Amino acid sequence: MALPHTLDGPTVRALVEGRHGDPFAVLGRHGRLIRTFQPGAKAVRVLDMANKVVAELTRIDDAGLFEGDVDTLPEGSRYRLAVDGRVIEDAYRFGNVLGEMDVYLLAEGRHRRLYEKLGAHPRTIDGVDGVTFAVWAPNATRCSVVGEFNRWDGRAHVMRKRIECGVFEIFVPGVKKGHHYKYELLGPHGELLPLKADPVGFRAEHPPQTASVVSGLVERAWGDQAWMAERQRRHDRHSPISIYEVHLGSWMRVPEEGGRYLSYLELAERLVPYVQQMGFTHIELLPISEYPFDGSWGYQPVGLFAPTIRHGTPDEFAAFVDACHQAGIGVIIDWVPGHFPSDSHGLAHFDGTALYEHADPRQGFHKDWNTLIYNYSRTEVCNFLIANALYWLDRFHIDGLRVDAVASMLYLDYSREHGEWIPNEFGGNENLGAIAFMRQLNELVYGEYPGAVTIAEESTAWPAVSKPTYLGGLGFGYKWNMGWMHDTLSYAGREPVFRRFHQNDLTFGMLYAFSENFILPLSHDEVVHGKGSLLGRMKGDRWQRFANLRAYFGFMWTHPGKKLLFMGGEFGQEREWNHDQSLDWHLLDDAMHRGMQHLMGELNAMLRTTAALYEIDSEWTGFEWIDASDSEQSVITYLRKAKDGGIAVVACNFTPVVRHGYRIGVPLAGAYAERLNTDHASFGGSGVSNGGLVHSEDVPWHGRQQSLRLTLPPLATLVLVPA
Repeated sequence: MALPHTLDGPTVRALVEGRHGDPFAVLGRHGRLIRTFQPGAKAVRVLDMANKVVAELTRIDDAGLFEGDVDTLPEGSRYRLAVDGRVIEDAYRFGNVLGEMDVYLLAEGRHRRLYEKLGAHPRTIDGVDGVTFAVWAPNATRCSVVGEFNRWDGRAHVMRKRIECGVFEIFVPGVKKGHHYKYELLGPHGELLPLKADPVGFRAEHPPQTASVVSGLVERAWGDQAWMAERQRRHDRHSPISIYEVHLGSWMRVPEEGGRYLSYLELAERLVPYVQQMGFTHIELLPISEYPFDGSWGYQPVGLFAPTIRHGTPDEFAAFVDACHQAGIGVIIDWVPGHFPSDSHGLAHFDGTALYEHADPRQGFHKDWNTLIYNYSRTEVCNFLIANALYWLDRFHIDGLRVDAVASMLYLDYSREHGEWIPNEFGGNENLGAIAFMRQLNELVYGEYPGAVTIAEESTAWPAVSKPTYLGGLGFGYKWNMGWMHDTLSYAGREPVFRRFHQNDLTFGMLYAFSENFILPLSHDEVVHGKGSLLGRMKGDRWQRFANLRAYFGFMWTHPGKKLLFMGGEFGQEREWNHDQSLDWHLLDDAMHRGMQHLMGELNAMLRTTAALYEIDSEWTGFEWIDASDSEQSVITYLRKAKDGGIAVVACNFTPVVRHGYRIGVPLAGAYAERLNTDHASFGGSGVSNGGLVHSEDVPWHGRQQSLRLTLPPLATLVLVPA
């Protein structure tokens, strides 16, 4: 005998309007009853696993709500639904997605592998193929997953709320890889919010479309075992590191096909051999986490867990990293935990409240970038960011994270006037939550992924950025030396005749060169916003501009600190970088540009093979001035030292005047070979040299018993080593 209709009017209305807070308590099988909501359906039957009709359900609301007695179906038996003749699995017959330990760790903000549970994961449950969806939205009154599989109808798959941790979850049978989806949420007061992309989505649609795409975690048979075994040594402070910074969308394009981007697989075929040929040890990628606006270069990401689809799928990105490693090249990615854009499909006001950001704009809004600031005082937010950092190291074998805009995270009053910020609990301007977050991040990265490295882009005098946390530092492995970059580029951009008044710009950096583990950065920031290219900053005629830049590169590659150069600088890009265009590779038809590129290859080769230039980069014992005071002739000379006592002698002449008979004191008697001369004819120079070999003389100079009598080429850097 059929049971009477059992639901009251308000419950029916809540179900058909998609406002029911706990649909699993009503839909699915409950004792003798099965209920299902199939929007717009005319008839629903219950089938057993042999596809035999068990019951014809009664439509109790015209919107598509059905109910019926299935007392002939044994309790716990599997069943299917025939909806207007189409056989489907019932999403509401499946149990919890998250285990109790997952719920506990998510609630505590300590689930370091939350990407294994949140997001969209293809799974087989009870013999049924489908996808589990889980998203953190604790203040939402309802959350549904919508997509092409349910006609984007938020009433169809309302999710179960795990109130213990604020996560909504559901297993949707029949969903497959490649299906597009978003989340439809009702805010705390029942208000309908804009559709949201998955914060832990692993793949996204091509911009400007904004849906997430079912992908699942990358599963790859990696071929980089040799690299991973060597990685810790290669990242040591005593190893040579030379980084090629790349924006994948503009390094090279395909003009024959409308100037399209190269794919990750094409980049593996073209970029990797180029970097290997040029002798760089690492590639650093501008952010590859999915971002909506090309003009942000990736620094305003929306999908932190999704490699941008602009160049291919997550699996193809993993293949690119694998190719780099097999070629002996490390991969660093720029990572942006400091802010996020306010796009309506992103994290902003995610569940109808300031969930990821601060509610008060004095804490939560970057007026410089029109972005929102993460709330580092919230454990779940820090857990989200830390899990994301570990995700790149875990699933993609990324070797390093260059953390963007650290200064903006450290200071509550960053780029704010009086009254526009809120002091911390002690009345100071330090962001205590961000400091704790960065320390925890670095402890986990170095603790769980030996050989991985973190790098801070930090432009202030904040102390101990690259010192261990147990010594009171922030725990980064390296810090960009922004002061060195600013001062020395200012010097290099001056007319040579005026440089004698600004020698301090070259030498001042040595006062703090060993206070941190520094990387010397000539990054993308130095070739945009009207600054011109590196070559364009140099003064003088064409020959002098090239010579200036060659001499500057020689100075940089012999100065204490690891090296970073943005793409295009290696061959003397003439124009300012434009993210919408390829680099000007046609310039290599010109001998001067080819010479610049040849020099960069030789600088990297010299760096890798000359221990004095890299072994003691972060300590005073690796450097000694010979003479920093010859400002009248704009010459500086210094020694670099190796652990075994080996030395390299460096002389930089920053004027277009050849200096004959220029004497410098040296610590060792004997012959010195000209290891590198940036004025060599093969680099486009004038060819002034010392004949390849110079013998010391028993003439005391610069406080040393031996000295060399050199010819200093014009606008050039010389490197000499004991023969």
